[in-house]
Amino acid sequence: MIRIVTDKVKSLRLPSTEVVLPLESRNKRILDSMLEYLKDTQKPEWREHHPKAREGVGLAAPQIGLNKRMLVISYQSGTEEKPTLIEYELVNPLIVEESVKLCFLEAGEGCLSVDEPHPGKVYRPLKVKVKAYNALLGKNVLIDAEGFDAIVLQHEIDHLNGILFYDHIDKINPDKIIPDAVAI
Repeated sequence: MIRIVTDKVKSLRLPSTEVVLPLESRNKRILDSMLEYLKDTQKPEWREHHPKAREGVGLAAPQIGLNKRMLVISYQSGTEEKPTLIEYELVNPLIVEESVKLCFLEAGEGCLSVDEPHPGKVYRPLKVKVKAYNALLGKNVLIDAEGFDAIVLQHEIDHLNGILFYDHIDKINPDKIIPDAVAI
């Protein structure tokens, strides 16, 4: 089973190295294991047997102790009538475009590597374009993301740069209001 590194571990603060493409089978197996773990965390019956595990929607390689530019994302989006599975195994993701307009999660952000609560608003661009190699598809992709989708991508890409969500919270005024920012 995958072991999650906490924010007390210094390696989580280091920038990750680029992954050589074509993707080696070892790295593909790591991505597959990360994705399987992430999907398991979303199953209540699995969490009953693993009470220390928390539910997640994204996981970056540094969170399992590997400083490689790889991450996985998996969650249901859309409506109950028309659900959409958002799922990626991204290698060397890069934000190539971002909006000026900001957004934040009303409930605040959380992280599988952060055990302590960090209340406050985490402002991020509302829209991003991310260029990456998607190992699930076996090809380079350009992802247009907005709102929650953009937040998840930015959160995981931050891990690849040694940044944690609470680094974005204003230290003096954690609940600072930015006019026109979109609450999600």
